[in-house]
Amino acid sequence: MWTAQVAQGYDAASADVYAPEVLGPTVDFLARRAGDRPALEFGIGTGRVALPLAARGVPVAGIELSEPMAAELRRKPGGHAIPVTIGDMATTTAPGRFGLVYAVYNALTLLLTQAEQVRCVRNAAAHLEPGGLLVAEVFVPQLQRLPPGETARPSRVSEHHLVFDVYDVVEQRVTSHHHVVADGRASTFRSPHRYVWPAELDLMARLAGLHRTERWAGWTGAPLTADSASAVSVWQKPAG
Repeated sequence: MWTAQVAQGYDAASADVYAPEVLGPTVDFLARRAGDRPALEFGIGTGRVALPLAARGVPVAGIELSEPMAAELRRKPGGHAIPVTIGDMATTTAPGRFGLVYAVYNALTLLLTQAEQVRCVRNAAAHLEPGGLLVAEVFVPQLQRLPPGETARPSRVSEHHLVFDVYDVVEQRVTSHHHVVADGRASTFRSPHRYVWPAELDLMARLAGLHRTERWAGWTGAPLTADSASAVSVWQKPAG
């Protein structure tokens, strides 16, 4: 899925999450919880969050499945200073221990089975030092907006990026169909996800020996409600 063509157009297709009002609170949130401890990003991608977080003085490393995405990170200023381990975030081990492990922008949902997601949370916990924090941002599926009998709805409509999401509510799957126009060229790709409910994440964290300390609707600290489209959760590894 994350081919060289997709990687090269990824930043342009995701311009909305690079906006200062989105990226700024994300980096602020993570920097406060990292403090002076090193951080590890699961699914570091092209470095949207890792680079500004590193610029704030947080030592950042990453795990990334796609070599083309990691190559885009290395092309950016400061990219070569961020160590990236190529591999599956559910099983791959990065060197060292970290005070913060984080997975943003629905990275966890790219693992398409519950078993993989459980392994990923356990892998994150294994990378944490005692007292360390795991932070995950996932979308909350808007199933109540699906008309009876329908399985698809648009999730993003802009001049350069159109996304239709097709749901399989039995398997907790959604496939995002992306149609992107960048540099005068049109391209399409599909992004499959397994959506995971916040309460389900809490159970995965408990199985990994973590306990939840925070949950918000986004990076600015708004409370999670029945109408929230995303959830940002924080779990902690016991200090002892």
